[in-house]
Amino acid sequence: MSIICSQKKSLEGIPKHIAIIMDGNGRWAKKRFLPRVAGHVKGVDVVRKTVESCKNMGVQALTLFAFSSENWRRPQDEVSFLMKLFLKALDAEVQRLHQEGIQLRVIGDTSKFSPDLVQVIQKAQTVTAGNTEFILSIAANYGGRWDVVQAANRLRQMPDTSNNPWTEDDLLPHLALSDLPDPDLFIRTGGELRISNFLLWQLAYAELYFTDTLWPDFDSISLNLAIDSFRKRERRFGHTTEQLNGLTGATN
Repeated sequence: MSIICSQKKSLEGIPKHIAIIMDGNGRWAKKRFLPRVAGHVKGVDVVRKTVESCKNMGVQALTLFAFSSENWRRPQDEVSFLMKLFLKALDAEVQRLHQEGIQLRVIGDTSKFSPDLVQVIQKAQTVTAGNTEFILSIAANYGGRWDVVQAANRLRQMPDTSNNPWTEDDLLPHLALSDLPDPDLFIRTGGELRISNFLLWQLAYAELYFTDTLWPDFDSISLNLAIDSFRKRERRFGHTTEQLNGLTGATN
């Protein structure tokens, strides 16, 4: 049972869980003749506002792709800045998140992070662990393929009393975010049309929304446009429209 679905009902037409790839920080800065890192700093402000907007609209969980396992290939000075910015933002925001009843999670392989960053992550998660008003998950050094592999490795270590093949239900508890509903809505900013190894398992039935808006320009109007698009879609999950309407003899 999802920890958030069991506690409150989502508002009509509002996705319970939104996942976002926050793309376009560097291009936003370049258009303004600024260093790429200026875009990342601006992007942190947009994260804060997006969390607030989602929470106020009745969204129950938000998962943000902050740093992929492939992002280590970026220039070393940019990666170093991103790590410092992540540490600074976590340290600065944790008390505010806690006061607003927001639970913070960081998903991904944190073994490559500095001890200082790991300590701040652990502290932030511990401080906010009991909050259930809203779940904010930050994917850092995360990859969807990594997620499935680490889940399989965890499952392999479990005591097995049968020779039955593993099922999806066996693997599911070991995946990141397994206690949350899968994302209903996936948003990618910046104009790219791919999911880039993000939540590969969890996005199986998500509605996909792509926008040319660069992440630092993504505001409440942009969010509303994405949610309006979501609300206009029919989510059938393999059923026909007529089945959803309680009719028979329907065609696809």
